[in-house]
Amino acid sequence: MAQAPQRGGGQGGNDRNRRDNRNSNAPAADGPDSDIVEKLVHINRVAATVKGGRRFSFAALMVVGDGKGRVGFGHGKAREVPEAIRKATEEAKKTMIRVPLRENRTLHHDGNGRWGAGKIMMRAAPPGTGVIAGGPMRAVLETLGVADVVAKSTGSSNPYNMIRATFEALKVQSSPRQVASKRGKKVADLMGRRNDGASAPEAAPETVEA
Repeated sequence: MAQAPQRGGGQGGNDRNRRDNRNSNAPAADGPDSDIVEKLVHINRVAATVKGGRRFSFAALMVVGDGKGRVGFGHGKAREVPEAIRKATEEAKKTMIRVPLRENRTLHHDGNGRWGAGKIMMRAAPPGTGVIAGGPMRAVLETLGVADVVAKSTGSSNPYNMIRATFEALKVQSSPRQVASKRGKKVADLMGRRNDGASAPEAAPETVEA
């Protein structure tokens, strides 16, 4: 007597089991770029006049950062949008810079940046202020890891100029440790002088003549 075929077996079940095992054994994404935050700032369609007509392509502007003091930007151009974004992201990761942050939330001091017709101003802010900035500057500061800052753009609104001006202002940021190493002093001496400099020396008591 012939046996009835078993249900749920066969080649389909084996393929499904192998696929499940392969997915369960896949390594986790814990590489060096796993904590990188990517933000698309601007994308533009450009056209090149060639023989026989116009050839269209796309230009993307990306900002990447780890949220811990490193940030970079890049731009890429390709015939398709995903390829342009990929090129811009790769360039941004190669050009990342490190910016010192005070208490891991704000800038150490105010800064100004300029690139072409783009002008920006950034100021350190107390806790709870948030990121008061707009457009490309906000993308740069958020990916950098700044939580409290006040920024203002007073020049061109071109995203490329604003991004470069923002990076010019971030490049001149310095921490007390960096300033102390340049001047050959200790950080405690600089911080103590800054704290004591605001208070004027007490005046000597006046003597009343008899």
